[in-house]
Amino acid sequence: MKVLLINGSCNKSGCTFTALSEAEKALNAEGIETELIQIGNKAIRDCIGCNACRKNADLKCIFTDDIVNEIIEKAKDSDGFIFGSPVYYAHPSGRLLSLMDRLFYAGGGAFAYKPAAAIVSARRAGTTASIDAITKHFTINKMPVISSNYWNMVHGNCPEEVMQDKEGLQIMRVLGQNMAWILKCIEAGKKAGIEKPETEDKIWTNFIR
Repeated sequence: MKVLLINGSCNKSGCTFTALSEAEKALNAEGIETELIQIGNKAIRDCIGCNACRKNADLKCIFTDDIVNEIIEKAKDSDGFIFGSPVYYAHPSGRLLSLMDRLFYAGGGAFAYKPAAAIVSARRAGTTASIDAITKHFTINKMPVISSNYWNMVHGNCPEEVMQDKEGLQIMRVLGQNMAWILKCIEAGKKAGIEKPETEDKIWTNFIR
């Protein structure tokens, strides 16, 4: 079993990385393989709603000049996900949201029915709004959402301050443990012959006639 952790910060070893690393250690202690991806500081395109990805049978975005398709490929072989972001103006990183919009629009099939969690880091506020924005990608895509013993956040203006947030670090560890437990439950269910639900064809209702 493998969990893909995605660092949506431009800062490779900053506060978001520190939080993700704490969750990663808890996953590894439970025997779960992990891979932590840094999305870097290069530009990531927005989704332009061209629908060209709908013509691709291999779950790919038509744009190939950034990290989106690489992550979709990794998602196909992953069993769970943790998306992390710093808080900017009470919302997640715009680059992470651009990434997620395209990941889930072009490659949603690689994520569906797999558990996921959002974690955020902030100096002070905007955390719950940011968690909510990230989590909406999961709940529109049939994904179980993993929680901890508080909202999945850490506080600090630098990694050293995050390391002083003892409650925040515990939240990350409990999150990792809960993710591992759910993954093991899903695996046990598969072995017992329990398959994922059969999906109905999507019904599209427009309120303007």
